[in-house]
Amino acid sequence: MNDDNRNDSLDDLEEDVTEYIGKDENSKSLALPQQNLPRRMYVLPVSNRPFFPAQVQPVMVNQNPWHETLKRVGETDHRILGICFVENPEDGNRVPGSEEFETIGCAVRVHHAQQEGGKVQFIAQGLQRFRIVQWLRRRPPYLVEVEYPEEPEEPADELKAYTLAIISAIKELLRTNPLYGEEVKQYLSRFGPDDSSPLADFGASMTSAPGRELQDVLDTVPLLRRMEKVLLLMRKEQEVARLQSEINEEVNEKVQKHQREFFLREQLKVIQRELGIAKDDKTADAERFEQRMSELNPPAAVRERFDDELQKLQVLEQGSPEYGVTRNYLDWLTQVPWGQYSQDHFDLAAARQILDRDHDGLDDVKDRIVEFLAEGTFKGEISGSILLLVGPPGVGKTSIGRSVADALGREFYRFSVGGMRDEAEIKGHRRTYIGAMPGKFVQALKDSKVANPVIMLDEIDKIGSSFQGDPASALLETLDPEQNREFLDHYLDVRMDLSKVLFICTANQLDTIPRPLLDRMDVIRLSGYIGEEKLAIAKHHLLPRLLKRAGLMKKQLNITDAALRQVIEGYAREAGVRNLEKLLHKIVRKGIVKLLEQPDQPVKVGAPDLPAYLGQPVFRKEKSLKGTGVVTGLAWTAMGGATLSIEASRIHSSQRGFKLTGQLGDVMRESAEIAYSYVSSNLKRFKGDPTFFDKSFVHLHVPEGATPKDGPSAGVTMATALLSIARKEAPQQNLAMTGELTLTGQVLPVGGIREKVIAARRQKISHLILPEANRGDYDELPEYLKEGLTVNFAKHYNDVFQVCFGGKPRAGASVH
Repeated sequence: MNDDNRNDSLDDLEEDVTEYIGKDENSKSLALPQQNLPRRMYVLPVSNRPFFPAQVQPVMVNQNPWHETLKRVGETDHRILGICFVENPEDGNRVPGSEEFETIGCAVRVHHAQQEGGKVQFIAQGLQRFRIVQWLRRRPPYLVEVEYPEEPEEPADELKAYTLAIISAIKELLRTNPLYGEEVKQYLSRFGPDDSSPLADFGASMTSAPGRELQDVLDTVPLLRRMEKVLLLMRKEQEVARLQSEINEEVNEKVQKHQREFFLREQLKVIQRELGIAKDDKTADAERFEQRMSELNPPAAVRERFDDELQKLQVLEQGSPEYGVTRNYLDWLTQVPWGQYSQDHFDLAAARQILDRDHDGLDDVKDRIVEFLAEGTFKGEISGSILLLVGPPGVGKTSIGRSVADALGREFYRFSVGGMRDEAEIKGHRRTYIGAMPGKFVQALKDSKVANPVIMLDEIDKIGSSFQGDPASALLETLDPEQNREFLDHYLDVRMDLSKVLFICTANQLDTIPRPLLDRMDVIRLSGYIGEEKLAIAKHHLLPRLLKRAGLMKKQLNITDAALRQVIEGYAREAGVRNLEKLLHKIVRKGIVKLLEQPDQPVKVGAPDLPAYLGQPVFRKEKSLKGTGVVTGLAWTAMGGATLSIEASRIHSSQRGFKLTGQLGDVMRESAEIAYSYVSSNLKRFKGDPTFFDKSFVHLHVPEGATPKDGPSAGVTMATALLSIARKEAPQQNLAMTGELTLTGQVLPVGGIREKVIAARRQKISHLILPEANRGDYDELPEYLKEGLTVNFAKHYNDVFQVCFGGKPRAGASVH
């Protein structure tokens, strides 16, 4: 229907409405006469939506089992059938029970019943509501006794107002959907617009409301209440129709716009081609590069190089290999953020808050980071700084780097140099090579889009070297604040200023880092965590992260503090928390399996439940090795601190001899020889039999023989074990020691004091012996690490002897 015909229909409807509203009360006689309605009738169920008295509409039902019903209706004089709404049948072929029928339905007259293809179709003319009073037959064909409810009298003014409102809503629906026009004409052929009751039913039948809402209208006999409900449904229908119209207009507008743009673009191409002004790909590339560079602030040398390369690009043929090389070069050169810097956030309180938010423990490291940021705040900039975070795996080195970037408000870029063997990864390839690319630092600036990001170089202690070059040597220029102001990438071949970049490196140990490279870094040590720190990390960070990753709520899976402590002490004693996270993840996975099997039963994991989740504990609570010839030492490894029991035993007394086992390195073997010589020569002073070692074959063993061990710090421990068997006296229990021993009995300093103290606390050892020269290292430890410890500092082995065996050594020396 076009717009002119639609407007004519609306005008005709408005004239008809005006004519009918102006009629007197006698106009009601034009309505369908309702006499001769039977008190008993057959009923038929419909499932989509109820039928209304004002409707004339085809109805189709299955021939089986409703053919008999329609046949009996056709045999009656009045040919009247009751239609009742049955909501949501599970199966369209199922015969509903009588209890599923709605009480109020619509009496209809059946016209033109026809059978075709297992279906029966007829025209239903709605007559009047009925209410089922009694069921006379409860299986098809259903037969009921009915009554016809009468509408109470309503105020004429209100009735007229509602009538006009419904007519207005119908007119509005006709404007948005002309398909309703035929239904309106059909209605006007049978009723007048002032026939309020049929008008309300007709308005409800025009809507697409759900069957339950329409049945609610059919159930409402009082006319004003019914008209209120119909108006609400029609307002919803108007809104849906309006939205549908807007969507159609928007879609048509987009389609027309795209078609118009397509034709215009094709015409423009033809015109440009005819006039010879069309741009080729080369010109488009040149303009794009020029546009990028105009938005940057490059140094004069970079701008000059760019102009030269751009001019070369414009004279090269697109098919030549040199064109692709030059184009790629300009692409990289214009993506480096020349002169683009982010604003630093110099807020120490916020920095401390971010560090505390992301990490539990590590107070000394946080203080060191805050001091570093404070220095930059005082200067007004953070530049020329290279931090090196050293510590065992899993202690949070990488995450601290991210926290520093968050605290400064800078972009963060991380790449690992572990196993890197080609210096071109650092300084880029020459442009002459096929597939040449810039180095990692140029890529970091391109990705971060600023010239002052935080760049993290992970695993710098594992960097390699090969015939292709030495990446560690290539880093010397990059990590030198005096040289990286003019860093030269081989690919770009222009000087870059990296002095504004904050470099943060990570390593597990310092031994493998070249000394010239190490000298350029500010070292910050991260030691391992003690049990309480691990517990806090597990509760505040690891477990919440794993639950969120798995989509679980805290109330669904609960791991008690006792269980967490048992996991830490029995399964994950390493310095970091990476293995602890893996074990917690394993518990979460098994917990999810239980939740899927029993969804309503929350999972609670206690300490006794751990073997079912993780197996038997890796570390069992055993009595520490003790007795004559057994001493506990403290060692440092790349995995953190560790305790080491050293055992000495006299094998036989037939000859002198000394045997070492335990896969000891050269330095540790030398320490054992020194301890053996020192104790042998001074045995009389230490109240032992001077001839003991002359006629004894002694065996010194360091347990866990599969693990390689080396270093000088076990000297005093070995000497104490040898002295114990010579004196036939066990040393003091719950005692651990470390220190290098000389032939004259001097106790020299060792490294890794913090890690060794943490290892002792982990094993619940409360009495330590440390070299006097390491007193300062111990004093710098945080108070929570020193709490509950008794520490003796030894300058000479005499001090160690007094603590281990009590009493003082005799004056003088016994030399054999």
